[in-house]
Amino acid sequence: MKRPLILCVAFSACLALAAAGWSSGTATFYGGPDGSGTMGGACGYDNLYNAGYGVNNAALSSTLFNDGASCGQCYLITCDTSRPGGKSCKPGNSITVSATNLCPANYALPNGGCAGVIPVLYQQVQCSRTGGVRFSIAGSQYFLLVNIQNLAGSGSVGAAWVKGDKTGWIQMSRNWGANWQALAGLVGQGLSFAVTSTGGQYIQFWNVVPAGWWQFGQTYTTTQNFYY
Repeated sequence: MKRPLILCVAFSACLALAAAGWSSGTATFYGGPDGSGTMGGACGYDNLYNAGYGVNNAALSSTLFNDGASCGQCYLITCDTSRPGGKSCKPGNSITVSATNLCPANYALPNGGCAGVIPVLYQQVQCSRTGGVRFSIAGSQYFLLVNIQNLAGSGSVGAAWVKGDKTGWIQMSRNWGANWQALAGLVGQGLSFAVTSTGGQYIQFWNVVPAGWWQFGQTYTTTQNFYY
């Protein structure tokens, strides 16, 4: 079983590799093989099993994380044996991971604070998910906070809207990570959502949350998902 990765970007990629869609980076391991030490994180997915991400996940550098805009994206990672330390990585293997966390570097420490740094090549790829997009509801009577999870295709959210039974479509804004907020009191109303992925696909998710005395802290699963 693979451990979660910290993926750090390198700013000087080989032109030949860049042309093939690969970039140079470094990776290290953190947490245990069961993923118990990596739950939660800066994307706000909480339990990564329940959110659809399992254990093949990565904490991105600040540059790649992009203030949460990359949450849920998928990256194909392979060994780079052409650089020093590359022999510590098993050549010929690759793994696809999902971005679920942030690992800001501490440049006051060697290797930015990371131990066991391994040179890798990486590129963003399409995500394959099981089941539909999920909406985890939090907030208060004055605002709604929704964690949008399990996106296939590009894997990440570019824009989101919510609609109550008694409202039109309300555009949401990113609060932090994969959490999107609407400054509207929607308690008790049935809720529908619309999402545009960062790949540009737009989907409306009708009647996701039924009207009535639903509670904050619940997660609602749909049958629709993204292709790009």
